Amino acid sequence: MSRTIETSSPVRRKTFVVRQMEGPQEVQLALDWGVQEGWNPGLYDAECFYAADPEGFFLGLLGGEPIAAGFAVIYNDFFAFFGGDIVRPEYRGQGYGMRLIQVKQTYVGRRNIGLDAVPGMAEKYMRLGFREAFRNVRYEAKAVGQDRPGIVDLRRIPFREVAAYDTVHFGAARVGFLRRWINQPDSFALGAIRQGRLAGFGVVRPCRRGYRIGPLFADAPDIADDLYLALCHRVAGKPVALDTPQINPEAVALAERHKMKPVREATRMYLKGMPELPLDHIFGVTSFELG
Repeated sequence: MSRTIETSSPVRRKTFVVRQMEGPQEVQLALDWGVQEGWNPGLYDAECFYAADPEGFFLGLLGGEPIAAGFAVIYNDFFAFFGGDIVRPEYRGQGYGMRLIQVKQTYVGRRNIGLDAVPGMAEKYMRLGFREAFRNVRYEAKAVGQDRPGIVDLRRIPFREVAAYDTVHFGAARVGFLRRWINQPDSFALGAIRQGRLAGFGVVRPCRRGYRIGPLFADAPDIADDLYLALCHRVAGKPVALDTPQINPEAVALAERHKMKPVREATRMYLKGMPELPLDHIFGVTSFELG
């Protein structure tokens, strides 16, 4: 069901409307704006994101012109994730972003909400009741890797096993999204098999510039290291980025061990407290936009 909110703009005397996006092409519009902000989105992110919750993507229009966007993906009855919040530069500071956030809050209802706030936005979210949990830092390097034993194409593993492992480490099922995420064109999804079972997996995908690894989940640091090396081997010589949760010191150690340099960061925040997650198994988050 489409949701539309209309308010009058005293500055421009035009009507500001927030409506649900009508497809991945409008999600792509928001990601295109984000390129100028340093987001470096994946080439196929829009289709994957939209599959997570087709009703959870919102576009703000002023006088019919798209000027703002934001995502509010509902994962289950208890948890949702905000991301993709952006207002075109010439319209910032006029309250449009906050109105869009209010629409998103109405959409997700009483659920706990997670988000990754870029520098300068954390204080605004704190005024809405969000609290900082930890920092995610993006590290970058030239991809240098090698094949490692026990690493296989993730698509050879029954999808139900991959989805179950992902649910434990993300904190909610995201089947539609995950199915597309691990099958993106020009990407590589690898799993680590230890003692006959899945003990970690990672995905590296093409972006506007280079590649990004995410997620990178593993039962132990040595398994995460094997996955990192195997993923980098698939895109050797290209820039590669990894978004590491600083709350896991082994994730930071992995990035530093491979001579990655910090280039960007975001503050992970929650409205009703951080969910219980195996944080020592999370070496790279999937994305800043959807968690």
